[in-house]
Amino acid sequence: MALLMTPVAEQFPTGIEACDCLTPFGSAQETAAALVAGRRALQLTPVLGRDGGDLVPLALLSAMDEVVPPRWITALNPFCAKVPAGNWGSAREPVIVTSSNFGVGSLYAHTREKDVRHLEHGTPFAAVNLLRREFGWGEEVTIFSHACVTAHLGLLHAARLLNARLADRVLVFTFDFVSPFVAGGFHSLKILNGLMPAPYQVRDAGAIGLGDGAAFAVLSREAGPFKLSGHALHNEMYHFTNNQADGAGFAACASEVARTVAGRRVWVKGHGTGTLESGRLEAQVLAKQFPEAPLVSWKGSLGHTLGSCGLVELAVAIAAWRAGKIPGTVGTEGPTFTTQVQKENFASAGFEGAVLTSNAFGGAHAAMLLTHE
Repeated sequence: MALLMTPVAEQFPTGIEACDCLTPFGSAQETAAALVAGRRALQLTPVLGRDGGDLVPLALLSAMDEVVPPRWITALNPFCAKVPAGNWGSAREPVIVTSSNFGVGSLYAHTREKDVRHLEHGTPFAAVNLLRREFGWGEEVTIFSHACVTAHLGLLHAARLLNARLADRVLVFTFDFVSPFVAGGFHSLKILNGLMPAPYQVRDAGAIGLGDGAAFAVLSREAGPFKLSGHALHNEMYHFTNNQADGAGFAACASEVARTVAGRRVWVKGHGTGTLESGRLEAQVLAKQFPEAPLVSWKGSLGHTLGSCGLVELAVAIAAWRAGKIPGTVGTEGPTFTTQVQKENFASAGFEGAVLTSNAFGGAHAAMLLTHE
């Protein structure tokens, strides 16, 4: 008997004051342009960095070997300068930090090198304290970590704070940088292998890529051209890694966000990592719920940015929409699980919204509706 948790669906439109991301291509605008051009940030790289190992597809901002100070803070310092001014970390302008990795690679480095400096940023609490010191945030900082739906949880929590008038503006900040510990873990599961990912493609073997990524969004109650108009969450609580074979978990979340769509013409940015079973279930459910909507995934180029993917890809979606062209599914060339999978770029004109989904280990599912006026 499977245990199905009741889906959560919440609708309280939240304005997006600012949103950007950092990938190996650069900003959200630069990343969207690279995707439209069909470029791949993924490159075959030794899975354990300087310690070698099998070649696997990674999209990195710098060599992933653990150093002091950590490479992620070096990359985040100039990126954080893009965040609009605010009294961040105060009661009325709190910060939400989301990640699935934080500084976990530093703990692995400490076990190998016995350098105690790695412990200064090797836990979520320590990593976020380092961010607070570097960026001058106050004490009102909340941490979320729930695998690959993490950024969705942070964005939903921000919307709840604003809807309850417990905050005036909220900064949601996310980062996930690949380390030998993380890459080695996925490699041991055999889904990070020597193949390049091809999201939603019918083929003999599945494969994912991993990528460095960071992003932020400043949310407020003020209306803007882009807003988050609804969120849906569902957790199957079925298995440590697998989903229910009938796709019930995907369907529960998708059906709830479909209520929020309410007849709008939408396109869908799926999770689309390049796995086979999950990719098939996701594509089939999304085709049923949104039969007229083109479905794309960008992880065949950017890799999977893990807990940060929901916000990284939100920033790319907004940048692409502003530029007038939505990138197709980079890296997918053969037959696909459904005809809705869009391999080519398409114009954003005429669409009223986009459904953005993420899925995680253990059958966690999240979706949100991005609207443009």
